[in-house]
Amino acid sequence: MGEWRRFLGVGASGAIALGLTLGVTAQQVSDAAQQPPVTFRLEVNYVEVDAVVTDENGNFVDDLTLEDFEILEDGEAQDVSAFSLVNIPVARAERALFSADPLEPDVSTNERPFDGRVFVLLLDDLHTTAERTNQTKVAAREFIERHLGANDLASVFFTSGRSDGSQGFTGNRRLLLAAVDKFLGQGVRSSVLTRNDTFFRRLGDRDGTERVIDELDNERGLKARGALGTLRELSEWLSGVRGRRKAVVFLSQGIDYDIYDVINSPYASTIASEVKRTIAAATQANVALYTLDPRGIATIGSDVAEAVFINDDASTGTQTGIRADGLRYNLRLAQDSLQIMADETGGMAFINSNDLSSAYTRIVEDNSAYYVLGYYPTNDRRDGRFRDIEVRVTRPGLVVRSRNGYLAPRGRDDEPELMEAEGASEALREVMTNPLPVSGLSLRVAAAPFLGERPKSSVAVMVELDGGNLTFAERDGLFVDTIELSLTIVDDEGKIAGGESQSLGLELQPETHESVSRHGLKVVSRFDLEPGRYQVRVASHETGGGRSGSILYDLEVPDFSDGPLQMSGIALASADASRTPTAKADEQFREVLPTQPTTLRDFVLGDELFVFSEIYDNETDTSHTVDIRTTVRADDGRVVFDLSDERSSDELEGKRGGYGHVLRIPLEGVEPGLYVLRTEARSRLDRDASAAREVPFRLHAGQ
Repeated sequence: MGEWRRFLGVGASGAIALGLTLGVTAQQVSDAAQQPPVTFRLEVNYVEVDAVVTDENGNFVDDLTLEDFEILEDGEAQDVSAFSLVNIPVARAERALFSADPLEPDVSTNERPFDGRVFVLLLDDLHTTAERTNQTKVAAREFIERHLGANDLASVFFTSGRSDGSQGFTGNRRLLLAAVDKFLGQGVRSSVLTRNDTFFRRLGDRDGTERVIDELDNERGLKARGALGTLRELSEWLSGVRGRRKAVVFLSQGIDYDIYDVINSPYASTIASEVKRTIAAATQANVALYTLDPRGIATIGSDVAEAVFINDDASTGTQTGIRADGLRYNLRLAQDSLQIMADETGGMAFINSNDLSSAYTRIVEDNSAYYVLGYYPTNDRRDGRFRDIEVRVTRPGLVVRSRNGYLAPRGRDDEPELMEAEGASEALREVMTNPLPVSGLSLRVAAAPFLGERPKSSVAVMVELDGGNLTFAERDGLFVDTIELSLTIVDDEGKIAGGESQSLGLELQPETHESVSRHGLKVVSRFDLEPGRYQVRVASHETGGGRSGSILYDLEVPDFSDGPLQMSGIALASADASRTPTAKADEQFREVLPTQPTTLRDFVLGDELFVFSEIYDNETDTSHTVDIRTTVRADDGRVVFDLSDERSSDELEGKRGGYGHVLRIPLEGVEPGLYVLRTEARSRLDRDASAAREVPFRLHAGQ
């Protein structure tokens, strides 16, 4: 790896020339360190560094104060303006005792500040060969299934940039695993094996002594540049997020290109420069790269077995450039690229090891406990020069690990690019730009797809704001406030598929103000969407109080014409939740429910639930019956509510259509605790034809 360091220009301190162009506004330094909230603000002159401090046994030291730290930039002491300790527990997903699988909530909320880790799983399909595809999938699945906490957010991306399999930030393991399952390696054959094949294929057309070129060099170079470019884009995407260590877990066989052979490899100097830029972008965004070779203990035995090598021999004049030990050389180069990217960004490299569990445990631990320090550098010149950072602790015997430096910005101070939204304030656009949910103004979001005008579905989106967060001004006997609300629906290619923005000007009578303050405010909207995967992004900003909040909701819109039987989403309302004032109602729900649907999933004993769903029957040729059953099951498996319904296909008059399923569920005579509502439909024409949905909720005794 020393060759890589010398070639890439790494200095004596071990730091490559790196950059930091985006920072954040510092918070006041408190006497006692407190775990900071995740915030998002762009400011070019602020530098944030996270530092892991361990004792001689490698254990994290969690009792340090601001006075124990020193930050030097180019040897000059800096005044730390933000300091906090992050210590994140590993939360386990909630499960019902009767089920082995975690419960999957149908509501997203930012009511509690985000208190988890931030992971990006980047799967390198550009450098993973097809036969190694399954190894990468197994490695990625193990991280998600065994090491991702219920309080963590993760995303899945591919270095090729393909969007049809990627998954934005979510805590939903099922969606993350589904993205991993779409991974397919498309790496090219080793340059040594490629040239060896070319040599024997053209042996009759040449004397066999001159150098053999790599026929895949151009493709190999493009793939290397593509993978490094994706790493840079991810870093830039995460650049404005602060208050958390941002980890990219890079599962890759390494950059497959010889950056030292500048004579025979035309992309060598370009890719070397790309590696520098990639490391710079990661450190600019304070992103740590954790690189992992999913092959485990890598050997070249199988590759050697594939080929019969013609080794160069000085005595015969053979100068093909092909040697059997070239495979070992290529393997070392690729793995060195993983090592240096991890080292220079404050991450870790896991190479030549079959112990994935230990590797992932170390990654989780590394992102669970650390210190966050921020400062405004005394040298504010925008000269594009390298600035060395050194984080020290005054207590003896401790080891500090952090990123090593950054490149100062160059040129004029550009305004940060925020998400565009017509009529939206800068404060709202700022929170919309954040890739993570933002607490401050509390929101809850739920969505339910129903059959619409084929082939589209009609998707109802329910948004509720916590009225206790709102700051009203009293004017002429009315309570006045203005709330900006933006809802954007993004498809799996990152394109906007729908949405709306509105400004809610509230002028409330005292009794309505009391109701909003106690129960919140509800907005129900409808959107026509094609079948597919979407992410609903809701952001809100209160003009008067200055609070902002945002939330991400993963939405799957089924193809209701696919298969014999399909089911809509479940719209859930309650008598108690009807006290929530509705700023915007849905007319279609007025026809089937006594009140607008709610995003609440925490109800009081004595309340009454109203449930609406539709079953879509696509078997029209033969008369038959569909059985619909709704149950409420307690945590221990007891069924506390059970209602069955029979519907005849004759109702549809030979056309594809839906059976409306409406019922009331009294919440009396049961104990407080966790419950799961399940609606399932089965066709008697084909007993394998079924559809079901579940909604977990809780009951409590109330006040």
